[in-house]
Amino acid sequence: MTTASSANASDGLARDFRESAGPSVPAYQRVKLLIGGRVRSGEWTEGMQIPSENQLVDALGLSRMTINRAYRELSAEGLIVRIPGVGTFVADVRRPSPLLEVRSIGDEIAERGGRHRMSMRYVRCEDAGAHRGLLDDADFTAPTVFHSLAVHFEDDIPIQIEDRYVNPVTAPGYLDQDFTEITPHAYLSAVAPLTRGEHVVEAVMPTADEAAMLAMEATEPCLLVRRRTWSGDRIVTAARLLYPGSRSRLEGSFTTT
Repeated sequence: MTTASSANASDGLARDFRESAGPSVPAYQRVKLLIGGRVRSGEWTEGMQIPSENQLVDALGLSRMTINRAYRELSAEGLIVRIPGVGTFVADVRRPSPLLEVRSIGDEIAERGGRHRMSMRYVRCEDAGAHRGLLDDADFTAPTVFHSLAVHFEDDIPIQIEDRYVNPVTAPGYLDQDFTEITPHAYLSAVAPLTRGEHVVEAVMPTADEAAMLAMEATEPCLLVRRRTWSGDRIVTAARLLYPGSRSRLEGSFTTT
């Protein structure tokens, strides 16, 4: 990400704010129009850090509530990305992920020219009874299930939570893997090649923990992909893949016969 001169940017916004539409237009809307105009015109480019809320409060003489509302709505519209403890940035073009395919997220990021890393939060064995509905397959009778939780990053920005349940019958070595060297997808593709899969997509609100892991506002919606995969006649995994709505889009193509 690049960094703009926050002082110069704030001064320019303050000048344009004074010259913008009169008091009949709400102040937060005027701020939105000014920032949105700079982003859409290309004056502020993708990945550029923009003035903080505190800087705009000082420069424009507006309340924190007013600036916060403008930034919240710009974030919801996908024009800016707010990363707590880091700053506010012009959003990148929404990163596409395939909807009709099952692919490694590391490969997707590499194809876009980005840098992938994964933070594995835990990998453990759990009682299958509480999760049998997720795997819900006639052939899944194991008393335990492997459960892993990981966060995937593109250029140090979190873009996906991977909450995965794995059938120990089809992938018995899952707990023994070094997931600093290999992704769950790569390991599972090697030991249980995919023969069938299903996706269910919905819009959801993140939990507080999920919002923190994705460095996003808890009020921002997410895209959730529920994915199940099979190898032969056995189920392999059931996964919840959670994406920040303002940073992601899902796409796919198909043909008919």
